[in-house]
Amino acid sequence: MKHALSAAIGAVIASLFFLPAAQAQSSDGVLDRIRAKGAISIGYRDASIPFSFVDAQGKPQGYSTDICLEVAHTVKAALGLPDLQVKMVPVNLQNRIPLVANGTVDISCESAVNTIARQGQVDFSYPFFISHTRLLVKDKSGIGELKDLVGKVIALPINSVPERLIRSLIEKDKLNIRIVPVKDNAEGFLALSTDRVDAFATDDILLFGLRGKAPNPSDYKVVGAPLSYDYYGLLVQKNNTVFLSLVNATLSRMARDGRLQALYTKWFAPMGVPLSPDLETIFHVIAVPE
Repeated sequence: MKHALSAAIGAVIASLFFLPAAQAQSSDGVLDRIRAKGAISIGYRDASIPFSFVDAQGKPQGYSTDICLEVAHTVKAALGLPDLQVKMVPVNLQNRIPLVANGTVDISCESAVNTIARQGQVDFSYPFFISHTRLLVKDKSGIGELKDLVGKVIALPINSVPERLIRSLIEKDKLNIRIVPVKDNAEGFLALSTDRVDAFATDDILLFGLRGKAPNPSDYKVVGAPLSYDYYGLLVQKNNTVFLSLVNATLSRMARDGRLQALYTKWFAPMGVPLSPDLETIFHVIAVPE
């Protein structure tokens, strides 16, 4: 775990070396597009609680959404566009990277894990959350770890880091576990709640969010040792360093003045998930001075 945190911090520090070059420029493709449209397009998910989801009125909400609204304010000031519009664009696990890569979405603000493979398609902001892959199960299932699912069924979100991880662990240990692919977290929880599967695996914080929104949260529990150590970033189109520097400057400013910590409290305290020492360290690291 310490090695993984060091790697995350190292990635942040390495990215700082690109800031002077970005600051020397005045614009890039994403900012030119935003200026021409008079609008910034923000990607959101409908059930990535509490990062990005829609409320009862169909309005996008969440920790990541709030961060990106601050990014919009930064861009508005940088471009001198007081009437800059914010357009919220729905994305999912399958299309979020293509929509950012082709410029349909200027920034995707949800719960995307930073991976080397994804870095080949999009750029990531500084990290703003750390997660671990774990399992959501029925409270009385008797399941505590992945090995307890032998002879049972697990739901995995298509095209996700947890899907690839769990598949590799099942194959490596030759575990007799049947996999049911699901398109998103809502479908995964539905499969579990209707007993079509015995467990649903994804980022543990998303599992806590699903549990908290259940009609009877005590019917479910998040179990298992952490199977991964992943950090989230905001997705932007590759090679747009000026826009990315504005995104990172927003995160740095929010970490310095305490707004990032306050947002964490707003969204995670009701779930009973306190700020971890590892994430607190990340907040300190990204609080780069002006």
